[in-house]
Amino acid sequence: MRDPIMLSDAFRCTRWTALLTVLFAVVAASPALSQKRYDPGASDTAIRIGNLMPYSGPASAYAIVGRIEQAYFRMINDQGGINGRRIEFISYDDAYSPAKAVEQTRRLVESDEVLLVFSAMGTPSNTAIQKYLNAKGVPQLFAASGATRFGDPKGFPWTMGWQPPYQVEGRVYAKYILASRPEARIAVLYQNDDLGRDLLKGLKDGLGDHATQIVAEESYEVAEPSADNHIARLKASGADAFVSITTPKFAAQSIRTAAEMQWRPLYLQALVSASIGAVLRPAGLDHAQGLISAAYNKDAADPQWTDDPGMKRFHAFLDTYAPDVNRGDNSVIYGYGAAQCLVEVLRRAGDTLTRANVMREAASLEGYAPDTLLPGITITTAANDFHPIEQLRLMRFEGDHWRLFRPVIDADLRN
Repeated sequence: MRDPIMLSDAFRCTRWTALLTVLFAVVAASPALSQKRYDPGASDTAIRIGNLMPYSGPASAYAIVGRIEQAYFRMINDQGGINGRRIEFISYDDAYSPAKAVEQTRRLVESDEVLLVFSAMGTPSNTAIQKYLNAKGVPQLFAASGATRFGDPKGFPWTMGWQPPYQVEGRVYAKYILASRPEARIAVLYQNDDLGRDLLKGLKDGLGDHATQIVAEESYEVAEPSADNHIARLKASGADAFVSITTPKFAAQSIRTAAEMQWRPLYLQALVSASIGAVLRPAGLDHAQGLISAAYNKDAADPQWTDDPGMKRFHAFLDTYAPDVNRGDNSVIYGYGAAQCLVEVLRRAGDTLTRANVMREAASLEGYAPDTLLPGITITTAANDFHPIEQLRLMRFEGDHWRLFRPVIDADLRN
């Protein structure tokens, strides 16, 4: 017979071993106590985010987006950060130059070691850096462009756009032209890049057999000094409907020049340049009367949103962190909404701040509504849907405001 003391010790040892096994299992399964996981750019105290903006160059009107995003992250830091971590926002000027965008992106990834590149501005810059970031496995998140190529999860699994795709917008304008002026002779001015070509494709797809009603097309380069000659040729075509697929400088020039030439077609302006402050006021509000565009964000200058809870938060933010900005500039509300969406993604990522997990969370949004989106428009993403916003409303410029008309239009570009 074994010694009873030996049996007792063996029993106690077995019991403690079992108890410790259970405790370790509980600890491992507890989210609060699980091991934190980080990639470059993340730590217990900070999240480092990279950004490119055209603080100079032909698209410098968009620079306000970067300034608003910087201010929004400063507010988040003042509120304690994201899950206790401060945001370090590193924003460089790329002058809307693809070559400079590549140079600055390499600096962000290889020297600054950012976790992700967020809200880089414009189609040319995002196109230039897309392959590099995907090869490195660095999220190119909420690219500030509606080019369809930034919603291709199979070809570019590390890239996601934010705003509605240009092809969706083009289809919306086509439907409106066919409904309001079915016999229209259509002229198009477009920027010679993915912005222009994508929206033009959507327009032609939406017109279908009526695409033959496009009687004139003019493309321009961002380095050109003026759109005047293009507008003169388009007017000479005899067109009575005009689709302007232009960035702010050229949009303002086109509106003003068309008015000075006494050309008054049905005028549709791409939403990237529907800003009252950055485009319509420089062009002259009297010249902009009757313009048609599309919207997914609320208009901060529109009194109908005075009592809207989301817009109250937006204005309170500006009062404290950016009191001098032009609230009628659509780029201001764009920067706020995009930054708010990124903060939501990073909050959901919790303590697993790896690049792969950030992309998983970005691709798992369903019905999320930042403060700035129009009622009925929400953000929804999935593993096979990298276009967060695929809804629009039409609007017409009257007096000194855009007026919404017609209900929300839904679209989905998934194959």
